Amino acid sequence: MSDTVKKARVWLDGRGIAYAFHDYKKAGAHAGKLAAWCAAAGWDKVLNRAGTTFKKLPDADKADLDAGKAVALMVAHPSCIKRPIVEHPGGLLVGFKEAEWAAAL
Repeated sequence: MSDTVKKARVWLDGRGIAYAFHDYKKAGAHAGKLAAWCAAAGWDKVLNRAGTTFKKLPDADKADLDAGKAVALMVAHPSCIKRPIVEHPGGLLVGFKEAEWAAAL
């Protein structure tokens, strides 16, 4: 679990906000769910291009990215998914930014 995910969970716990945790690095992620997240937030925000896993991919995999190719990469390499992602009644939060989370949740 990344430090960012740990910080997010501590923040949620500290405010008594219930959540269901899904470790998609271990359990994987469904292509339909990823496509929905990409439609809601943009594939460029959901795909973690700054991470080691993405950087180690062959150049051909990183070239000509679009939503379909980004979803396929994230299904094949769940570590390429930005963490954390929180679905809530008002929308989707990608990454942990305390002010953004406080406003949304």
